[in-house]
Amino acid sequence: MAQPIRFHHDCRREVVLGVDTHKDAHVAAVVSTTGKLIGSRSFPATADGYQQLLDWARSSGMVSHAGVECTGSYGAALSRFLRANKLTVIEVNQPDKATRRRRGKTDTIDAEAAAHAVLSGRATATAKLADGPVEALRLFKMAKVSAVKARTQAINQLKAVLVTASPELRESLDGLTIPKLVRACTTLHRSAAGTATAAAVFTLRLLARRIEELDDEIAALKQQTTDVIRQHIPQLLDCYGVGPDTAAALLIATGDNPERLHSEASFASLCGVSPVEASSGKSQRRRLNRGGDRQANSALYTIVLARLRWETRSRSYVERRIAEGKTRREAIRCLKRYVARELYTIIIRAHARPRDQALAA
Repeated sequence: MAQPIRFHHDCRREVVLGVDTHKDAHVAAVVSTTGKLIGSRSFPATADGYQQLLDWARSSGMVSHAGVECTGSYGAALSRFLRANKLTVIEVNQPDKATRRRRGKTDTIDAEAAAHAVLSGRATATAKLADGPVEALRLFKMAKVSAVKARTQAINQLKAVLVTASPELRESLDGLTIPKLVRACTTLHRSAAGTATAAAVFTLRLLARRIEELDDEIAALKQQTTDVIRQHIPQLLDCYGVGPDTAAALLIATGDNPERLHSEASFASLCGVSPVEASSGKSQRRRLNRGGDRQANSALYTIVLARLRWETRSRSYVERRIAEGKTRREAIRCLKRYVARELYTIIIRAHARPRDQALAA
């Protein structure tokens, strides 16, 4: 169970800050350690606005903790500013629907609820940092996902054009693989203008060039991702079954401050591979965890599939677990849990190494 924050003995001067973030303005609320609302105010989402917010909060007392909504989007810049000013930033989820139905919904209420969540211990997760190599990976991945989606759409459109094209044009491109089809479409000769065949040829050439450009984008983004990982944590790519995409997904889940996950069990829970009790009566069992970061969970599943295909040790482990009475899904879940432990250790050690080197210097 989450524990409330322990404040210093002089509680009269201590307050908790809560912030409801938006694109253009943030609404802040200051709550005493007894839970009483001291005040609330709106500030612009600018550098000057952040300083005004902090000065206003400190005018009510000593602020050491701040609960902020949407620390990964609208509240990212504010979270960086507060951390730079020695505040502990706690990530706060939006109030549940039952609470909102009971209390209503305003920005002030949400800001006050964020402060109360920190004060009561309901919100305990340290906000992820977004100012290091992991943030770069997140941006690269976002761009790559959209490029892959656009490439798939362009390929589907190219095939759809061929379905209704003239038999001569369709038969000349029939049976080609996707790469060969794209190259062939870029070299098609234009037909007489104003005909359906001319329009089809023009469209095929255009779509093929678009696919080639997207291929170049995807390759460049993959190379950028690989370079960032090799520069900051090359040990991750040396693990069996781990590639740039899966490594990036796991690092994005942990953030630039993986120490916020206090143990490998926290990392497993974050990735949705920790076992969940599902016992009732005489039945004692655990089920698959359907929570956590689903991108990280998918990355672990991809790694496990690669190991099951090529690594003898992983295949033997799953076979042994099945022989013990577990289903194949349960055995794979157990293997994902062990992989999460292995990769968490690598991530934490790599993150701690620059700090140890700085202390040694």
